[in-house]
Amino acid sequence: MTESAQVAVDERIKKEPFLTKLMKRPELGAIAGAILVFIFFAITADETMFTLAGIMNFMTPAAQLGILAIGAALLMIGGEFDLSIGSMVAFAGLFFGVCVVTWQLPLAAAIPMTFVFAAFVGAVNGTIVIRSGLPSFIVTLAFLFILRGLSLVGLKAATGGSTQLRGVRDQVENDWLAPFFSGEAFGGLFSWLAEKGLIDTFKSGAPKVPGVPVEILWFVAFAIAATYVLLRTPAGNWIFASGGDRVAASNSGVPVNRVKVSLFMLTACCAALVAIITVIDAGSTDARRGFQKEFEAIIAAVIGGCLLTGGYGSAIGAFFGAIIFGMVVIGLTYTDFDQDWFQVFLGAMLLIAVLFNNAIRKRVTGER
Repeated sequence: MTESAQVAVDERIKKEPFLTKLMKRPELGAIAGAILVFIFFAITADETMFTLAGIMNFMTPAAQLGILAIGAALLMIGGEFDLSIGSMVAFAGLFFGVCVVTWQLPLAAAIPMTFVFAAFVGAVNGTIVIRSGLPSFIVTLAFLFILRGLSLVGLKAATGGSTQLRGVRDQVENDWLAPFFSGEAFGGLFSWLAEKGLIDTFKSGAPKVPGVPVEILWFVAFAIAATYVLLRTPAGNWIFASGGDRVAASNSGVPVNRVKVSLFMLTACCAALVAIITVIDAGSTDARRGFQKEFEAIIAAVIGGCLLTGGYGSAIGAFFGAIIFGMVVIGLTYTDFDQDWFQVFLGAMLLIAVLFNNAIRKRVTGER
């Protein structure tokens, strides 16, 4: 073996230092950001923020946003955007509300129908992007307005002029599927913990936290499943390849078009899941549901390490990006700061995340 060949072999099998591997992880910035935000509120916020009740308080909106953010992250890794995801929450909520209230269908029928309906809309989005060659930014921006407008028109048609459809809770309160999409889980466990004095209780002895909100369980389960798919399955390789270099991926046998359309369908189904959870919780649906959530979801995905150019990102990063949002939007209520600072935070975090991710990418690839 020649010396040059020996060097080549050594380069391939040499082990990277742990710090180098850590710096290459896309979720690094989100985890660091979550720690910094935690420290900030630990210093400035009321101490009740990090009690069990306070944690559940900020994890609930984080979970709802996080489901959207993980779907958006997978799509961004695949090289596309979906700016209609927030409007899809309202549109899917309209469809679900009509199924339950107007058609009086049980949840066993209404929920699958809502997911199929959302997947169809996502497929239309993806197919237009693929067939037309237009940027997904433009196509989904159009659908942002189309779906929001259809939600308004549809609600007025279904209710006789109102932009809110009520009566959902009355229809589903005795349905066996409702506890899987609304309320708190592990109530018995929390009652036992309260009896043992392990968690805070009211004077009556009832636990201040009756259980874990189900959206948090959906959020965690989806993050685990998405991470497994990305890192341990051929489908995950296809997603990274489709977003990294579409031509090379296609030449290697990756069904790029099918992958991208499937990701649009998945993103729409994430919006449908959030719609179902929030509609059952609120007992009604309205045309403003999910307003501007598309931007927050994309920002959370970017904070989580997703590059705007595709081919790089992390579901776990989006998970922590959403938790950062939850901590800030709820944490500000535990401080003396004006809550309008949240808007400043959104822009600042987006800019910092893009600069950080760009610097890491250049460090890893050796670009100047």
